[in-house]
Amino acid sequence: MSTFKAPKGTYDLIPPNSARFLAVRDAISAPLRNSGYGYIETPGFEDVELFARGVGESTDIVTKEMYTLTTKGGSELALRPEGTASVLRAALEANLHKAGNLPVKLWYSGSYYRYERPQKGRYRHFSQVGAEAIGAEDPALDAELIILADQAYRSLGLRNFRILLNSLGDKECRPAYRAALQDFLRGLDLDEETLRRAESNPLRVLDDKRADVQKQLVDAPLLKDHLCEACKAYHEEVRELITAAGVVFEDDPKLVRGLDYYTRTTFEFVHDGLGSQSAVGGGGRYDGLSEMIGGPALPSVGWALGVDRTVLALEAEGVELDLPATTSVFAVPMGEEARRLLFAKVTELRKVGVAADFCFGGKGLKSAMKSAHRSGARFTIVAGERDLAEGVVQLKDMESGEQTAVGVGEIIAELQSRLG
Repeated sequence: MSTFKAPKGTYDLIPPNSARFLAVRDAISAPLRNSGYGYIETPGFEDVELFARGVGESTDIVTKEMYTLTTKGGSELALRPEGTASVLRAALEANLHKAGNLPVKLWYSGSYYRYERPQKGRYRHFSQVGAEAIGAEDPALDAELIILADQAYRSLGLRNFRILLNSLGDKECRPAYRAALQDFLRGLDLDEETLRRAESNPLRVLDDKRADVQKQLVDAPLLKDHLCEACKAYHEEVRELITAAGVVFEDDPKLVRGLDYYTRTTFEFVHDGLGSQSAVGGGGRYDGLSEMIGGPALPSVGWALGVDRTVLALEAEGVELDLPATTSVFAVPMGEEARRLLFAKVTELRKVGVAADFCFGGKGLKSAMKSAHRSGARFTIVAGERDLAEGVVQLKDMESGEQTAVGVGEIIAELQSRLG
């Protein structure tokens, strides 16, 4: 038993379960790769100020949940709590927006960190796949991203998820709504911390999950009633485009998400089989974020989908993913000459694209065949001195149990034929 354990609120990805995580990542990113999105990878930590400015100094993420550290040189860094600010920072630093082909379309995958109370579906280290479209203000772009996320989930076999949709307005119409909401909140029976939040970031109060708070918010003013004509028209076009694509959604006038940078379109994917942590992903438009972190005006939109929560959603629905076999052929040598020959054949099989493994460690036949069964291989090659003297190896079909002798020079072609 090891002296050390994974830190509280984290998890290890271990075979065979890790294969599901890889399959989910591939499925989420596949529609993006097919739609002009290029891969980007950013450091696991950034300047603290990037998140303070971008995510919002009054958000729980910045005030309570960020892991921060001071370097030996005195710099203040933070483990990234989300992906958008880092990706936009990298795009600006590389001047991708100046290449003349807007929007800049990027996708990413990685680990993120937040100091939260650990529970099922909520970890201090979690994995996401995200997408950002930077530099264009177009309802079709918002619709594209929602459609691609829906496509990704459906390709995995998920059916019982819901898409919640709202508009948060823009700098023209949100100030009036913010003032109306603050007036309403000041008249409620709220604790001191929530009242302070109502003054600094009133929209976040709408996202409070406590039942006693939600009960008081029933008659709260709604942003949809305060949208300017431009925001109304923009939102309606997003709704029309995703409806025409056959994507079903629900209007949720109280949906605000937990980050300060969102404007206009905001959306969330929820799965009712996950209990209190029902959100599996979400995103929206963030037209002012570039200017917040020192860049030019670059209206943008994006989302992030949780890999671990998507895996939990699949489990809740009982969806079994069709995972490729990690090993198709397993080689069992009996004797030194067979060991050299079968090792060479395994190498050759791998070169032609056949997943093959080898019985290492000089095991006896009985133990080696147990390893072959555990590998999940469809076929096992067995060879001993007598076989090699006759110029053959024994090919065993692990499903039927049938075993046939195949010429040493023919085994690669035979396996390729049988595996299709």
